[in-house]
Amino acid sequence: MPTDPAPHNVEFPSAGGTAYGYLALPPAGHGPGIIVIQEWWGLTDHIKDIADRFAREGFVALAPDLYGRTVAHDSGEALRLMNELPTAKGVELLEGAVGHLLSLEETRGDTVGAVGFCMGGGFVLSLAAADRRVSAAVPFYGLNRDGVPDFSHLKAEILGHYGELDQGVPPSSLGEVEAAIVEGSGIVPTFHVYAGAGHAFFNDGRPETYHAEAAELAWTRTLDFLHDRLDPAV
Repeated sequence: MPTDPAPHNVEFPSAGGTAYGYLALPPAGHGPGIIVIQEWWGLTDHIKDIADRFAREGFVALAPDLYGRTVAHDSGEALRLMNELPTAKGVELLEGAVGHLLSLEETRGDTVGAVGFCMGGGFVLSLAAADRRVSAAVPFYGLNRDGVPDFSHLKAEILGHYGELDQGVPPSSLGEVEAAIVEGSGIVPTFHVYAGAGHAFFNDGRPETYHAEAAELAWTRTLDFLHDRLDPAV
């Protein structure tokens, strides 16, 4: 049966249990699939809004809830929740989300894209390295917490967005990751560094970090990249 066309919370099997998420469908009712991966805060209204934005652009967007219905209210709680989620467990949950998204009759194609922010940006790289059903990966200011993944099974093309002034994920750290991706898979990633932008520059719910010019350019580049790789007829 078709999915409810209104954006809504969903449950699906993953990692041997029940996982939760937020699903948004495009106006046409069908389209290529996108996994939207949360920041360290959790599945917030900001992440749901990004899923809605992708849906308006023609994608079936699923934002998995990696914290199981918990949202952090301060950075200390966010750090604790992130540290309590091992990378391997997070990837397992995300692989279940990929399977669920591909099982929906509204999702077109046999691969999906993945877009993630901060902690989610790191998970984008880890998920793409582990799951060949991901064919387009877009990390925003995120690198893997446990070191560089094994990219020998990577299928996805990669487009990354990073802030020039990001002290947590400085542009100088990208060379090692790029070299590992090329060596492991032969795929050459594209990493953009945005002048004057810091960490979380895409988060318009945080005026202290938001950089409108960088966010708009990164969004345009992301849509072009995802349409080209997931929906080339557009």
